[in-house]
Amino acid sequence: MSVPLTDSVRRTLSDPTGLHRVLDRGPDSRRVLPQAAQRLDTRREIWPDEVRVRVETLNLDAASFRQLEGKHAVDGRPDGDAVRREVLEIVATRGKMQNPATGSGGMLIGTVEEVGPESRLGVAVGDRIATLVSLSLTPLVIEDGLERWDGEGERVPADGYAILFGRSIAATIPDDLPPALSLSVMDVCGAPALTHRIVSEYEQPVVGVIGGAGKSGSLSLAAAAKAGCRRTIGVVPNDDEAALLRESGLADDVVVADARDPIALRDAVASTGGLADITVVCVDVPGCEGGAILATAERGTVIFFSMATSFSAAALGAEGVAADVTMLVGNGYTPGHAAYAMDLLRSNDGVRRLFERRL
Repeated sequence: MSVPLTDSVRRTLSDPTGLHRVLDRGPDSRRVLPQAAQRLDTRREIWPDEVRVRVETLNLDAASFRQLEGKHAVDGRPDGDAVRREVLEIVATRGKMQNPATGSGGMLIGTVEEVGPESRLGVAVGDRIATLVSLSLTPLVIEDGLERWDGEGERVPADGYAILFGRSIAATIPDDLPPALSLSVMDVCGAPALTHRIVSEYEQPVVGVIGGAGKSGSLSLAAAAKAGCRRTIGVVPNDDEAALLRESGLADDVVVADARDPIALRDAVASTGGLADITVVCVDVPGCEGGAILATAERGTVIFFSMATSFSAAALGAEGVAADVTMLVGNGYTPGHAAYAMDLLRSNDGVRRLFERRL
């Protein structure tokens, strides 16, 4: 039921986590946060600590888009129209872009339309921003039917609006970089910042990055080097990706292995001179947990940044092979992560070339 949004109602019901936008309850009628909710309130009027954004582009996360492509493939070819229809249905039904199969969403670029008087996001009307919180918890309304999107890529031209909460995160789009490039970097900016922090806690570790030629993988390799690691290992799935990564100069060693094959992955990493002290998982396919664990030395750390990761498989897999490793969930947020990732892009030619090539 929609409650008239008087000032008194706004102040009574508003919560910085967005609880006031949740329209359903969890088991036993427990309250749930917006990411866990099935439906969100998408009314355009904002509470005092909220911000409304006019949407320009959605960037679906890789795991979600891959799942949608596979689900709607016909004779091995993705049906873009069917993908577009499902995205529209998800947003209309849930009030947010959250793939039911993967639980993930993505992020967006847009222009700030209205800022509540109690907002702490540090943005102003007219600012062009990228949201740094997932679309899986962001109230979203699509108003153009995604008519400019063919359903065949992760970047989705769109017109509509989104709502950011008091504890949301956003960053202003820099003037010195193309917006598409900025969006690509900000979409994965949590990975390099956390990688830098963990590498800094070790004494010159060996760092392996699974998916090293991808967006988050290339940034993580650059971050590991900047943080003072002894050696970097980039793991890629095929020779074409290996050539790209070697050309970038981001990895000291480049190996080709199927990350879903735990023995092949372990042996490929070990062939470079030993297992990794820190392994960063940046691939968007399921089934890589066992290989990442086996490719990591005892008392090492595995950082999972993929939304395709099964964390129960990771925990039980490590137990099953008696692996004494620390496993971290990359949650996408580390203080200063957006600025750090953008600085890596500006200062590292190898990273920038890889990103521009993928665009």
